[in-house]
Amino acid sequence: MSDTSSSASGSDCTETRTALTEAEVEALVKGICFKTGPPRTVGVEVEWLLHELRSPRLPVTPERLAAAYEALRTVPLSSALTVEPGGQLELSSPPAASLMECVTTVSADLDAVRAVLREAGLVLAGLGTEPWHPPRRFLREPRYDAMEACLDRAGPAGRAMMCTSASVQVCLDAGHEEPGPLGHGRRWWLAHTLGPVLIAAFANSPLLGGVPTGWRSSRQLLWTEIGAGRAGAPALDREPRAEWARHVLDAPVMCVRRDDGPWDVPEDLTFREWTRSGAPTRADLDYHVSTLFPPVRPRGHLELRMIDAQPGEDGWIVPLAVTTALFDDPEAAESAYRAVKPLAERSGPLPAPHNPLWNEAARTGLADPELRETAVACFTTALEALPRIGATPEVTDAVAEYLERYVREGRSPADDQLDRLCGAEGRTHGKDIPT
Repeated sequence: MSDTSSSASGSDCTETRTALTEAEVEALVKGICFKTGPPRTVGVEVEWLLHELRSPRLPVTPERLAAAYEALRTVPLSSALTVEPGGQLELSSPPAASLMECVTTVSADLDAVRAVLREAGLVLAGLGTEPWHPPRRFLREPRYDAMEACLDRAGPAGRAMMCTSASVQVCLDAGHEEPGPLGHGRRWWLAHTLGPVLIAAFANSPLLGGVPTGWRSSRQLLWTEIGAGRAGAPALDREPRAEWARHVLDAPVMCVRRDDGPWDVPEDLTFREWTRSGAPTRADLDYHVSTLFPPVRPRGHLELRMIDAQPGEDGWIVPLAVTTALFDDPEAAESAYRAVKPLAERSGPLPAPHNPLWNEAARTGLADPELRETAVACFTTALEALPRIGATPEVTDAVAEYLERYVREGRSPADDQLDRLCGAEGRTHGKDIPT
C-alpha cells in the first residue's frame, strides 16, 4: 500500500466488528501483521510524478490530471492503479511467485499506462520529490483533509510528503518462523539495517522548489520531519511482533472517521488511550495502522518504503532486484547480514529513521565511505545471487551497470540531478559556454 493512496481505507491487519479492547488489539496485530512461512512471493509499488511531456517544468493542471486518470480507468491492468493526494500515480503489483514474474507484470502495465499518458501529452517522471513545484493537493476527500490537518501540526513536511514525493516500495514475505537467514526476526532486523544503504544508493531527491536542500534524499528528510510517532520504526532490540503491537497501540490517532462531515482530528490521543476511553472497532484499528508510515511496515509481509523513485522507464527494476536477491537468496541474505552489521553501531539508541545512520545516508548518500563500501559489497552479493533466483541477463546487466556507474563511484541519481542543475545555472550566468 502506498503512503497516502486511496486504498488507505482498505484492510491491512483487521476486519470490521464491534469495539475492541486493548488486549484484543495487541493479539490481532501480533497474529496478522507478521505472517510467517517460506519466502515465496515478491511485490512492488511504484509511484510516479506526472509531468508535461514537452515542458516538464510547467505544472500539470488539475483538469489535465483528471482527464488522464479518467482515461486510465478503462485500461486493463494486472496491477492496482491508485492516485496520491498530489496527483502522483501508483501501480501496486499483485503478489508474484518470482522476481521476473513481478518485473514482467509491472513492465507490461507501465507500457499500457505510458501509452495513454503519451496521448494526453503527459509523461511519468521517476523522481523522489517534485523538483520544481510546491505542494498542491489534487484529491479533495475527508481523509486527506484530516491527514493534512494532522500533519500540519509538525510543519510543512507533511504536505510535501503527501503531494510531491514518490518511491519504489519493495514487498517481501516476512520469512520463516524459525531463526536463520530467512527467519522473520533476521529479515526484520536486516530491513532496518540495510535501509540506509538502500537510501544512499538510490537517493534521487536533492531538490525542493528548484533549490538544492543539501540532502541527497530530501524525500527521506521529509519523512524524518513528520515525526517518530507517525513515521518512526519501533525499537529493534525486542521481539518484532510484540514491539510492533506496542508501537501501534502507542502511536497517535490521526483521525476519527465520520459518515458525514469533516473527520475529527484529535490531539495527543494514542490508540491505546482510545481503547480505554472510547470504542474503536476493528475497522478503526485497520485504518489507524494504514496511517502509520515507518520505513519498514509489516502488513503480513514486509513493505520496504525507504527507496526514492528512480529515473528512466526501467530504473525501478534495479532496487527491486537488488533487494529481493539480498533477502530471498539464503546465501546472499547471510552475506548481506554480515556486510551491514558494522553499520548498526552508528544508529545509536534511536529507531529508524531518526538516528545518525539514517540521517547521514539521506544527507550525503554514498559520499559516506562506510556506506559506499557496504553498498559495493551488497550489490556484488546481489549480482551473484540474481541468477540463482531466476533473474534474466537483462536484469543482471542493469544491476551491474548501476554498480559501476553509481555505487563504485560513490554517486546516486541525486548527483545527476545536481550536475544538471549546476550546468543549467552555469549556462544561465554565462558559464560553460564554448568560446
